[in-house]
Amino acid sequence: MQRASRLKKELQLLTNEPPPGISCWQDNQMDDLRAQILGLVDSPYESGIFSLEIILPERYPFEPPKVRFLTPIYHPNIDTAGRICLDILKMPPKGAWKPSLSISTVLTSIQLLMSEPNPDDPLMADISAEFKYNKQSFIENAKQWTLKHATQTKKDEPLSPLKENRRQLDSATEF
Repeated sequence: MQRASRLKKELQLLTNEPPPGISCWQDNQMDDLRAQILGLVDSPYESGIFSLEIILPERYPFEPPKVRFLTPIYHPNIDTAGRICLDILKMPPKGAWKPSLSISTVLTSIQLLMSEPNPDDPLMADISAEFKYNKQSFIENAKQWTLKHATQTKKDEPLSPLKENRRQLDSATEF
């Protein structure tokens, strides 16, 4: 019961006061969430909208959520299966998860990790080496992946909540 009320509060807060560039909603079941993260400006991901899957364990918030990218992303800390190397997604002693952390905090941390990779704790060693020793090549590859996998290309494709918000903001600021 405590888990359900906590989740309800977190989702309500994410709906009413979402962090900038982040949206999250329940999928089919209470413990199955979906999220979208806008790539931050001045990062190789800035034109992209990335979808994530969030699975809440039975013991949430005493165990961290399992989060993975559904949208392919070229990043040293995110592998081809979408798994994310981030300390707050792991239990202590190797991780930094605390029950006081929320889904909003997790998603904001992932958004920050996207723009500030940690090449010293990689999941993808080759991308990490490229980030460290040939950053321009990394940036170009990340931009190409973003363009290929995380941007809307078809006119008849339905708009995601974040794309609809971005479209509305763009049209509101046109002169």
